[in-house]
Amino acid sequence: MSWTRRVLAAGVLTAGALAATAGTASAHGSLFGPTSRVAACYAEGPEHPQSQVCKDLVAMSGTQPLYDWNEVNIADANGRSQQIIPDGKLCSANRDKYKALDMARTDWPATSVTAGSNAFNFRVTAPHQGVMTLYITKSGYNPTQPLKWSDLDLANPVAQYATGRTATNGYYTFNGTLPSRTGRQLVYLVWQRTDSPEAFYGCSDVDFGGSAAAAGLAAPIAPGTPTEQQLVADAPKSTVSYHDHGAAAAGATAELAAAPVAPARPGCTCTGVPGR
Repeated sequence: MSWTRRVLAAGVLTAGALAATAGTASAHGSLFGPTSRVAACYAEGPEHPQSQVCKDLVAMSGTQPLYDWNEVNIADANGRSQQIIPDGKLCSANRDKYKALDMARTDWPATSVTAGSNAFNFRVTAPHQGVMTLYITKSGYNPTQPLKWSDLDLANPVAQYATGRTATNGYYTFNGTLPSRTGRQLVYLVWQRTDSPEAFYGCSDVDFGGSAAAAGLAAPIAPGTPTEQQLVADAPKSTVSYHDHGAAAAGATAELAAAPVAPARPGCTCTGVPGR
């Protein structure tokens, strides 16, 4: 099953619940397809992670970064991501709270991918205007070394998408093109808002196949995807602040927690054409 169908099969919030958060909170979210590191570990369960890397994340930073899976951000980035995030700190956006996401190792859960056109799914808890740009690591990327800006093919983003103030059933879904690669690679996301200096970031491990088998290694562990039931149940444990949109935004998390969950659908009616 493709990651698009896995994400959508998890269930979606009602349109009314999404509207309740969209007008009152700053933009937050993370890639669910291919699944980001923070989302993959959150899907395992903050209190009982299954993979060793996610156990190590909790040992290093506690469970709160996972409950706050949608807030790997810099409030005043203002288009200066490469200037203010140092090498080795890209996945955490140089935030100590999320430092475990920068661990350079080969056992992060990785989504199996192939070169060519792919659909990307971003779970957004509060839509906003901006530009979402996805980059991929260059051939020869070494996952055992801290991720540097020079590891990314910055001249050739795999996707760019103009985000709007609405998101169909809580997702931005758009197309991109993955280049030819082998083995383990990484997709890096930068979501720079255009209605605020705030930006969001994410690292998604992907695997094009070939290298593990050639080296006699086990195939990468496929990441799980957080379910909407899990998001609703854990919303009260989040400490994410929506302070930049006034006092009314304080109820956004509570509204999410109280929202009913719509039945799963087999497809997506998301709109929008990615710009390149």
